[in-house]
Amino acid sequence: MKLYVLSALVLTAFLAGCGSDSISQPAAPFGSGSASSVIDGAPPSAVAIPARAPVILAFGDSLYAGYQLGPHESYPARLEAALAARGHPMHVVNAGVSGDTTADGKARLAFTLDNQPRQPVLVLLGLGGNDMLRGLPPEQAEANLDAIMAELAKRKIPVMLTGMLAAPNLGKDYVNKFNQIYPALALKYQATLVPFLLQPIVGHPEWQLPDHIHPNARGVDKVVDGSVGAVLKALKPPEDVAD
Repeated sequence: MKLYVLSALVLTAFLAGCGSDSISQPAAPFGSGSASSVIDGAPPSAVAIPARAPVILAFGDSLYAGYQLGPHESYPARLEAALAARGHPMHVVNAGVSGDTTADGKARLAFTLDNQPRQPVLVLLGLGGNDMLRGLPPEQAEANLDAIMAELAKRKIPVMLTGMLAAPNLGKDYVNKFNQIYPALALKYQATLVPFLLQPIVGHPEWQLPDHIHPNARGVDKVVDGSVGAVLKALKPPEDVAD
């Protein structure tokens, strides 16, 4: 419980830094207008990734796309390196688009999946933060994420959800509805869940960009450290995963 309280308070500070009218006026989405999806073939790792290695698709917003970072500093790129260093060489394809809402993700899901050279062994799903920052209805975000996960289940692709928390200045009712989205969907689809992807950098401005939302390159490595174990568990039965 303390984790969620602290995280929510920090998110309040994030929104306060964007302006005092963040509820009545839509807040700027994660990375809107300044970054795009980065799909880079050269792994930022000393370990060579075989051409036919399994593929993980990172499908989300700017927290995946690598807002204001170099092509080898994004979350998918650093996750690829971390997995290779742990003896699990895989291609982590960056399908993050800055500013995307859950509705945007739902609209591009089929196109993204159909244009992969081969089916991913896992999809990392990281959407919803921009819905929250814009004050969009939690029911709408949940319905869109549910539709995305239903399509992935139909295609027999496992999912790992990377969640977000609502800022308390959006109101208790909104917070309660939004914060239950990710645990509820993870349970419904038996998906691996990282409740709050940014938790490792909360309270550490030295690991954040000046916007106090996105991680900088050092922060990305902290986020990867905090989630790589969950990725491995999503790929294999827990008893087969080495720490």
